[in-house]
Amino acid sequence: MVFTHDTEVSLQAAVTLVNSAADPDTLASVEDLAAFFAEFEYTGRFDGDEAELAAVRRLRGDLRTLLLADRDEAVRRVNDMLAEAGALPQLVRHDHWDWHLHAVSPEAPLSQRITVETAMAMIDVIRADDLSRLSICADDDCDGVVLDLSRNRSRRFCSTGCTNRNAVAAYRARRSGA
Repeated sequence: MVFTHDTEVSLQAAVTLVNSAADPDTLASVEDLAAFFAEFEYTGRFDGDEAELAAVRRLRGDLRTLLLADRDEAVRRVNDMLAEAGALPQLVRHDHWDWHLHAVSPEAPLSQRITVETAMAMIDVIRADDLSRLSICADDDCDGVVLDLSRNRSRRFCSTGCTNRNAVAAYRARRSGA
């Protein structure tokens, strides 16, 4: 584990949310939002309506900018996000998770909780000066965000699809060049 569990999950959720905007959009319905909510084990308020879906979808551009920002710009954005939300970090323990940080009420809108959890996770990334773990997919036809939590920093593609497509292309290039 590179970061604490809650940091890694928040970063994974943010990257998944950002990448959901790619074609085809994988956050197009309230059902998609419910699946995202469940996959990343969010707790607290979930309205499950079109307004909440629209609010979460609007986050994608700002989160993408944050995840790909240089260190100083990331700091500015994190500070702005936390101040705007009136974040007050507190240790909490719930369900099967041990002590971890929450910084807004569980009754805050989901979009606000996602923003604050991403900002809090980015604090760890910034403090570790480890922004190189976030990058753009190495696939020439993709601009998805990559979160590399591997020890050897070897992840280059945003998804299995991009990884497989490039592996097949490399194989074919080797075979045709042989």
